[in-house]
Formats: sequence, structure tokens, C-alpha cells
Amino acid sequence: MMRESMEFDVVIVGAGPAGLSAACRLMQQAAEAGQSLEVCVVEKGSEVGAHILSGAVFERRALEELFPDWQERGAPLNTAVTEDRLYLLRDEQQALRIPDALVPPSLHNPGNHVISLGNLVRWLGEQAEALGVQIFPGFAATEVLYHEDGRVKGVATGDMGVAADGSHKHGFTPGIELHARYTLFAEGCRGSLGKQLIQQFDLNAGADAQHYGLGIKELWDIDPALHQPGLVVHGSGWPLQGESGGFFLYHGDNHQVVVGLIVDLNYHNPHLSPFEAFQQLKQHPVLSAYLSGGKRLCYGARAIAKGGFNSLGKAGFPGGLLIGCESGTLNFAKIKGSHTAMKSGILAAETVFAALTQEASGTDLQADFSARFQASWLYQELYQARNFGPALHKLGSTLGGAFNLLEQRLVAGKWPLTLHDRQADHLQLQTLQESAPIRYPKPDGVLSFDRLSSVFLSNTNHEDNQPCHLKLADPDLPLQENLPLYDEPAQRYCPAGVYEVIRAEDNTPLRLQINSQNCVHCKTCDIKDPAQNITWTCPEGGGGPNYPNM
Repeated sequence: MMRESMEFDVVIVGAGPAGLSAACRLMQQAAEAGQSLEVCVVEKGSEVGAHILSGAVFERRALEELFPDWQERGAPLNTAVTEDRLYLLRDEQQALRIPDALVPPSLHNPGNHVISLGNLVRWLGEQAEALGVQIFPGFAATEVLYHEDGRVKGVATGDMGVAADGSHKHGFTPGIELHARYTLFAEGCRGSLGKQLIQQFDLNAGADAQHYGLGIKELWDIDPALHQPGLVVHGSGWPLQGESGGFFLYHGDNHQVVVGLIVDLNYHNPHLSPFEAFQQLKQHPVLSAYLSGGKRLCYGARAIAKGGFNSLGKAGFPGGLLIGCESGTLNFAKIKGSHTAMKSGILAAETVFAALTQEASGTDLQADFSARFQASWLYQELYQARNFGPALHKLGSTLGGAFNLLEQRLVAGKWPLTLHDRQADHLQLQTLQESAPIRYPKPDGVLSFDRLSSVFLSNTNHEDNQPCHLKLADPDLPLQENLPLYDEPAQRYCPAGVYEVIRAEDNTPLRLQINSQNCVHCKTCDIKDPAQNITWTCPEGGGGPNYPNM
């Protein structure tokens, strides 16, 4: 069946903070110039915000640029930060609170807010639609379209109603081609189309390898007597067994807290299970003091791109730009990426609008975008934080933390020294023989839980009878190589129980079972698989988690 097509001035892939900020800024500029502009946002989640998950402590800087009257418009920033605390967990019982004078300035949060990024994105969607943006949720962009000369022409959405065997079910609907003069890709961390574009146009040439973390988060109702609106708690140490990462616990509104763990995906020990480490973490008195007696409401996980300034490649190519976490704009020193993603979207919109007013179509936007980026506070912020991650990776938590404290406090990140970490995360995994076993306690059903009950709280759903969206380049490799070398680490690094090695009691061979129905779209398998054998692709539009206010 032939695919229908629709024509726009700009198509944006992804209704997150970057994509929606770009859409709003485009329409604002068009209104200021008295011009008409057709802007479309396509979103794979069932609704705007359904796939959005973040801590989140939010910095308002980009929001105030985009909507100076955000308070009058009712932006959901309801809880101002009142106090910061930073801990080093020594073991399962002991903790050292770090004095404020020894906390890097990037981890102080005066003027920031504890928010639900999902709710902020829903609000941004409302602002975009009021400005005239067309938003299509439930449609996954699965293919990049090109002109004959290689310029990006737009995207195609995936077919709906395809059975697991590739046949067409009753009600099959072919995807739609969305053509545009320019296309902005804002899929978030490790976007499937962005990954293809980076390779197609060699966008990462000269940049350090991108680095990632897996963030796992839960939303809890807690005892009102224990709730302290605006309290922000961060920490590191136990139970990560010497690997890098850290936890957060933020007190929002309505007697709710969010608690989570970020595990850097450069970890070495294949026995490490980020999910089980997070469940174990909640037993520590620093966290259980607030969670005890509470009720877990929601669970989710996603990868974050944390390479920062040194891992930024080119954003532009003929016909479009990568923006937000797709290009790696998160500031890991602050553990914040929403305001930087929004600013990236604003800069992209201004770049595209300038090209449109010059009657250009499909030209390479890199030079103009790069100039705008380098003149912005976004460049300065990321540049000043460029050593934060490499210092922790190369020097360890103690020495790296001391380096970061001195650099930020003495020279505000402006030392004429740049540390690099050029080895990709998937190359860091050691073999079983090189690694000590890790034993995790069984979940107690009170503070700690199993994967399946957790996935249930993510409201994840996929159409059962559809092709598996987790593609193995070599179906035999997981059992032939990953199992003997690493005990197939996908069983542990996946936070949703997607990958299982089935060990039958009879004499039937082992097999790898992929429970793609459980997938929460975190992309960890695409990042951490040591053989890079797994490719995450978009399932049928509307599938995946349905986060209420994460």
C-alpha cells in the first residue's frame, strides 16, 4: 500500500522539553514576523508526557526566556527548593553528610524547583497547540526520509497493525510520510533515528565517546509528618560496590517524594544489577526514614546521556538538527538536562526560522547553529562542566570529587585543562573471571520490590502480536559469547526484565527469551550490550510506558 504524505515547514520528532520548546519558539517568531508557519510534532507515546521521566530539580532559565509570564500561564512549578543535603553512604547503615562548604556549587539548588517533568511537558504541549503547532501523539517516527541528493526530507511513521510474523492484521494502516523543509530530531537519549543520522553524517567525528547513565525512579506517597516540601537529597557510595553513580530523593508537593538511583553505564562488574541495587538502596536509613510507612505509586527507568561538552558532536546536517538529549546537552555536574534541552530547542528554532526567512530549504544548518550555540549561556555552562564526568571516571569518586570541588570553587570550571574519557561504556565490562559476585537480598514487598510488580506500576503496554522491536544482529551471540563471558548481562542491566536466559530442567538447550512487552524504552540494552548486538527500534506507536506525573 502506498503511504500518504503531508507537507510542513518544520517537523519535530519527539514531544519532550527540547522538541516542544523548539515548536513554541518557531511559532512565536512567526507571529512576531506576521508570517504563517506549519509546524508538526510527532510523538511515539500515547500522549504528550507519557514517556517523560526525570528526577527532577528544574532550573527556570530557559523557561523564562521562552515564556517570561510562565507563572500567569500556570506552569506546574509548585515546589521551590528549600534545602540541599549531600551524603556519602559508607555501608548499609552508616552515612556521612557532606558539609555545604565541601559540596560543589553545581549541586546547590537555590531558586530551583522540584517538579514532575511529565507535567511540565504536558503544559508545554498546551502552549504549543495554543500557538498553532500540530501535535500527533501515538505515532512513532521509524524512518528518516532523504532527497535524492542526500538531504533529509522528513520522516515516516511506522505501520500500524503488523503481526509478529510480518503479515498485515485486520485494520492494518500504513505509516504516513511527513515531509518538511527542516526536520528537528528530539527523541531523547540514544534516539533510534538520531543514532542513524550520527552514523550517516559522521556527526561525532572528533568528539569523545558519549557516556550514559541508567536512571531508575519511583514516586511515593509518604507520611505527611515526614514530608518536607522542597528538600533535595543527593548521595553516592553504597551499594554500588565501587562503581560510579548516585541517588536522589526529592520532596515535591501533595506529600509525595521521588526517589531514584543513577548508575553510570561504564560499570565494570557484569554481576551488577542496577535495579536490585536501587531496591537495596531504599533500605538505607537515609532513605527509609522517609519511605517507611509510605506507598509506592509509580516506577520507571530511562538512560541519560552524560558525556557533556566533550562528547558533543555536530548537531547539524543537510535538512535538520539533533537537539536536546539527542545531541547530549545534559549537564551532569548539575544532574540536570531539562533547561539545557529547552535552550537547545530554542536555539534550533531560531536557526531554522532564520533559514526559512531566507527562503532556504534543506541546507546544512551546522554553521549558524554552532555560532548561536557558542554565543549562548548553554555553551558556557556545558564548557565549565566539561571535566566533571571524566574526573569521576578517571580519578574515582573521592579524588574526582575533590578535583571537581576545587575546579568549580576556585576557577568556576575555567582551568586550561580538559580531561577526556574516550572509551565507550560498553567496552568497560569485565569478564566473570575478573569480577567478584554480588549478592542482593530478596525484595521485602515493603521498601523493595521485584521487576514485574515494578513494571506493572509503569503502566507499560505494547500490542502483543507485533514484530519484536529489540533487534539482534546475531541471534546466537547472547548464548554463545555473552553467556560464558558475562553470564549474559542483559538479564541484570535491563530494569524491566525484558531479557531472560531460560534454563530448562530437561535436556532442551538454553534460550534467550525477549519479553518485549515489558520494555520501558530506557535504551540501556542498546548502550551496554558488550557486543553491540542489540538495536532498540520503535515499536508500534502508542506502545510503552504511560507515566502519570514522572
